Amino acid sequence: MKKVLLASACLFALAAPASAADLAARPYTKAPIAPMASVYNWTGFYLGVVGGGAWESGSGDPRMKGGFVGGTGGYNWQTGNVVFGIEADGSWADVSASASTPVLVGGAIVPFTVTSRIDALGTVRGRLGWAVNNVLFYGTGGYAWIDNKITAGTPGLTFSESKWHSGWTVGAGIEAFFAPQWSVKGEYLYRSLGGETYFSGIGAPVNTGTLNLHTVQVGVNYHFGAPVVAKY
Repeated sequence: MKKVLLASACLFALAAPASAADLAARPYTKAPIAPMASVYNWTGFYLGVVGGGAWESGSGDPRMKGGFVGGTGGYNWQTGNVVFGIEADGSWADVSASASTPVLVGGAIVPFTVTSRIDALGTVRGRLGWAVNNVLFYGTGGYAWIDNKITAGTPGLTFSESKWHSGWTVGAGIEAFFAPQWSVKGEYLYRSLGGETYFSGIGAPVNTGTLNLHTVQVGVNYHFGAPVVAKY
């Protein structure tokens, strides 16, 4: 029995250093950490650029059409998935149409041309939407304006006058974060602008009637603050 105990003790003594060496050689590995999920918070102030195209509603010709580019800014509030806010934008524009008709002047037939051109346009609108993390679906509506210029006359003799038209707008869009503080959006707006009378001072008044425009625009916004919250 003593011999058996002695042999067992010798085997344990030989095995213990080997086990310790094996443990020492084995590298320590941390348990894997689950990746963080990003939760986007839409609350805050933003500035951006916007551009697109506009065309006059209706089936007749000529109809005004063209493009515009400008800036935008606004503020969002978020509660749960609901996002509401206010936004304003203003753009330089080149949206125009021309029509000519022959007239007799001094015994000669010359073209009499009338051109209507929108030089600038903008809106001040409310927005109400539903956020699905980094994507926002929204409706929008509010005040709209344009700066329109009408030029009329024959070669060598023209008259021009600019008028500010006010009205309303309504539309919808989608906006999405593509980086922690940057978002891109696409938007459709229908704008209805009240008519104005031109050239009343020279005895040849021209009333435009209501101007209805369709616009499609895209934009990129920078959001101030920290719209991304890390969540485990």
